[in-house]
Amino acid sequence: MPGFWINMGPQHPMTHGLWNMKVKIDGETITDAKPEIGYLHRGYEKIMEVREFQKNVVLTDRLCYVSSLTWSHAYCLAAEKMMGLEVPVRGQWIRVLALEIQRVASHLMWLAAYGPDLGLLTALLWALRERELWLDLLQLLTGARMNQNYPRIGGVRNDLPENFDGMCRRVITHFEGKLDEYEKLLHDSKIFHLRTLGVGRISAEDAINWGVTGPNLRACGVNVDLRRLDPYETYDELDFEAQVWKGSSAGDSYARFVCRFNEMRTSCDIILQVLEKMPTSGAYRTKEPRRAEGDGFARTEDSRGEALFYILGDGDDRPYRVKIRSPIFCSMAATPLMLRGNKLADLVAILGSIDVCVGEMDK
Repeated sequence: MPGFWINMGPQHPMTHGLWNMKVKIDGETITDAKPEIGYLHRGYEKIMEVREFQKNVVLTDRLCYVSSLTWSHAYCLAAEKMMGLEVPVRGQWIRVLALEIQRVASHLMWLAAYGPDLGLLTALLWALRERELWLDLLQLLTGARMNQNYPRIGGVRNDLPENFDGMCRRVITHFEGKLDEYEKLLHDSKIFHLRTLGVGRISAEDAINWGVTGPNLRACGVNVDLRRLDPYETYDELDFEAQVWKGSSAGDSYARFVCRFNEMRTSCDIILQVLEKMPTSGAYRTKEPRRAEGDGFARTEDSRGEALFYILGDGDDRPYRVKIRSPIFCSMAATPLMLRGNKLADLVAILGSIDVCVGEMDK
């Protein structure tokens, strides 16, 4: 096949780390692609084997700084299953609340990055403006705006601050109004449609075969959301529907955008339900044992897809073995299918729609 290979990277900082995409082009058309990763590999799984169970929480926070709570929570969930711990009911509700706040903040960071990828700087400014409000909530809850170190094996580090429910409601009321403005800016933009509709398509069958999960899979019309399919914490007590693309252009960049965008509204609805149903008092943490033996497996719905932890204990005060499954690792493997046949100018629009976080991908 005619053409030559060029390097698109190492990629810009808005992808939260370094990776390189080699693309083969024939004129302006992409005929093949090869993602190159590993620039940010830190050996997390081996490092966790020499640290005590509770001390690994601060490490898992840094798998993805944009969605750190979801990763430390997944680790704690696996450790609790290995130890046979039951988290107090109020602690479970607080976790769900924190996870959904983190999900909105993560999607806003993706939207802020995706706007400039398409030449729309306004999306960057607007999304970061609203993201600050969600980070304010995380800071009130955890004391930090990034790498919160909030979940604990057995529950959470601290209870909700005073009047936290009122602050959440105020932020959601403001944010839902701003989402209407986002829709006028993006959904109603002909230029945005031209850059995303029908661009970077992947079939549902290919996405499943390559292990694609999360919004990238639901954009193909596949209704898989672990919060509904395999509920954890108190998600089974909440009334919400997974955001699944039902239109004709399934699996393209626009479908991936719409699924993530609509998930922010869903998360707001979940937060309001949590505030209504959460017990007003009670314990939020159970003391964990220092040593543990057995194995624990947990999978959760991270903002980018299925996050998985497997922990093996041999009776020591630290894991014998840890395995981490990154959703973006699988999505990145499927990128050649999304890129082939598209124009070189579409490459950034396609890759930006995947919501890459290299920290979790390389581990």
